[in-house]
Amino acid sequence: MRESVNRRRSWLFVAGADPAAHAAAAKSGADVVVLELEDFTPPALRPKARVMAAQAFAAWRKAGALVAVRVNPLEGDGRADLAAVLPAKPDIVMMSKVDAPEKVVALEQATRGAFELVPNVESAAGLRRAYEIGRASRKVSALLVASEDMVADLGTSRTRSGEELAYVRSRFLVECRAAGVEAIDAPYTFSDAKGAAADARYAKRLGYRMKSLVDPSHARAINRVLGVSQKDRAHARRIVDAFEKARARGKERVKVDGLMVEVPIYAAAKRLLAR
Repeated sequence: MRESVNRRRSWLFVAGADPAAHAAAAKSGADVVVLELEDFTPPALRPKARVMAAQAFAAWRKAGALVAVRVNPLEGDGRADLAAVLPAKPDIVMMSKVDAPEKVVALEQATRGAFELVPNVESAAGLRRAYEIGRASRKVSALLVASEDMVADLGTSRTRSGEELAYVRSRFLVECRAAGVEAIDAPYTFSDAKGAAADARYAKRLGYRMKSLVDPSHARAINRVLGVSQKDRAHARRIVDAFEKARARGKERVKVDGLMVEVPIYAAAKRLLAR
């Protein structure tokens, strides 16, 4: 990835043809803003949304965000989306409903530029092949797991607790880690800010460092939860310092703040300090 993980905590999806939503996104504090040309943009409005892309990208970049576009599947409106939007040079190209590595290869061939690719996994079939999807191209920097389409495919419904996606989110993270790409968590699609923050904390406990969202008012809370705080850094520094002192004495474990630290925890603390 060209940017640190701390610059990609929150991925805000924005309706492609809605100027008010574009303006709200610029003020949201989201790390990444995604011009959404699929579900958020009806087919009749997609030509208008494509024309608005360059102006939207400029405003979001001015606000300090990375800019992305989510295009439709190539067998649908995706090629028209790419032809219109790629000249505006988004940092990241996302594509919806990716359920096979061959679709990533086709997307790479259709973009042919210095764009990162972030396939979106939205079905049980896609989840089963997430590792292959993540390994399909060197341009793939992350994968995103969906919520609404996923629960529909599973034959269930969305709840505030998110229990219906517990297995999906855990397995998806494992598949992404094994593939060597980042995992972007599913959005919390209810409006309450407390619920959004709680859902982000749950994602962090699972191991996620990035999360998608659809409500701009949730961006700063997600950034706080998924970011590395000074308290986090101080704790990691204590772990690293104590473990290295113990190792210098010929020991491979040490207790820090009540936690028994061995090599894996030491390595994780070093990774956190590098963020």
